Amino acid sequence: MSTKNTSLALALGTAVALSAVAVPAQAADKEKCYGVALAGQNDCAAGPGTSCAGTSTVDYQSNAWKLVPAGTCMDMESPTSPTGHGKLEAF
Repeated sequence: MSTKNTSLALALGTAVALSAVAVPAQAADKEKCYGVALAGQNDCAAGPGTSCAGTSTVDYQSNAWKLVPAGTCMDMESPTSPTGHGKLEAF
């Protein structure tokens, strides 16, 4: 393998490794927030009656979650929640 090809392979391998590391870091600053998604705008695996993203059937469905910035969930409005705010677990 030539020096040029070796350098290209190394650069490509580094880019792939760095992109794999970046994904968990992005997820770490997000949290699942239940009861804040509008109908059809939930993120994946919302619970019974839903199969994945976009399958919630009503606004503020108590078992449908949306990824939100960490620390903001319990400040978000949720008219269906007993507290009136999003929750970190289905209710």
